[in-house]
Amino acid sequence: MTAVTRPTSRCRSSRATDPSSGEAITGTALAEPAARWQSGGVAADSVVTVVAVLGLGEAGSIISRDLVASGVTVRGYDPVAAAPDGIVAAGSDAEACAGADLVLSLTTAHEAEAAFRASQPGLGPRARYADLNTSSADLKQRLAALAEQRGIAFADVAMMAPVPGRGLRTPMLVSGAAAAEVAAALTGLGGNIEAIPGPAGAAAARKLCRSVFYKGMAAAVTESLRAGQAAGCEAWLRDNIAEDIGAATLDRLEQGSITHAVRRADEMAAAADLLGELGIPARIAAASRDWLEQLAAESRIAGYGADGSRNSA
Repeated sequence: MTAVTRPTSRCRSSRATDPSSGEAITGTALAEPAARWQSGGVAADSVVTVVAVLGLGEAGSIISRDLVASGVTVRGYDPVAAAPDGIVAAGSDAEACAGADLVLSLTTAHEAEAAFRASQPGLGPRARYADLNTSSADLKQRLAALAEQRGIAFADVAMMAPVPGRGLRTPMLVSGAAAAEVAAALTGLGGNIEAIPGPAGAAAARKLCRSVFYKGMAAAVTESLRAGQAAGCEAWLRDNIAEDIGAATLDRLEQGSITHAVRRADEMAAAADLLGELGIPARIAAASRDWLEQLAAESRIAGYGADGSRNSA
C-alpha cells in the first residue's frame, strides 16, 4: 500500500460552500488541536476535540491516524479490526460516540444503517454524524430521515478518490442538513471537503455518476487482461496498456478491483439503479457490477479478499 502522505502544514486555507446560502466558507487549519463548528459561516460556541470513527478498515484506519496527527482525540470501533496506535479503542459504536463532537461512519453500505442505529445511545446533542460510505442516494436519504426523527445533525459525505496516499486530504463532497458544519470541521482538521447544495443523497449521487467512468475503466482493464491471458499475449498487452496509462495506474485498477470487489460491486449496483432512475441505460455500470461480483466470487473460492473488517475504502 502506498505510504500515507500527511499534511506538511496545518496553516492552510480551504474553501467550502454553505449549501443553504451558496456562500463560501473559509476554514483555516490552524496549529490548534480543535476546529470550530461553523453554521452558515458563523462560528458556534463548541469546538471539535473528540472524533468517533466507526469502521477501522483501510480508509477508517488511515483517516483516524491523520485525525490524531491533527491534535484531536479519536475514539474508534470495528467489530473485527484492531484500533491503530493512537486511537482510543471502544467496545461498541455507542461507546465510540460517547462524548464525540463529530462522528465519521466508514463501515460499508450494508452496515451503515446498523452502525447508525447502534451509535444512537452514545450520541450527544451537539454531535454531528457524517456517513462517508459509498452507497445509494436512497440509503443516505433514509439515514438522514432517521437522524432527523431523533434530532441528530446528519451529513452525507462522498469520498471522491482512493484514501491511501491521501488520508484526510482525500477530496470529499458533503450534502445534507449538517453539510456546512461538517465541511468546516473537517477543513479545520486538515481535510479537503466541499459542501454542495442539496439534501443528503446529493453527494452520493455525484459520486455514483463519477464511478461509472472510473469503475468502468477498471472493468475494461480486467476484461482486456483476461482476454489477453486467454489469447496468450497477456504480458505484451499489460506492457502496452501500461505505456498509455502508467504501470502504477494499471496495477491500481486491477488490484483495487480484486481487493475491494465486494464493496465496489454494491457501489456499481447502486450506480446502475441510479442511472435507471435517471432514464440512462446502465450498460457500463451493469458490466462493472458483473465483473466485480465475479472477482468477489473468485476471491471467496480462493480463500482471500476482504479482511472482514468494516471497510469503506
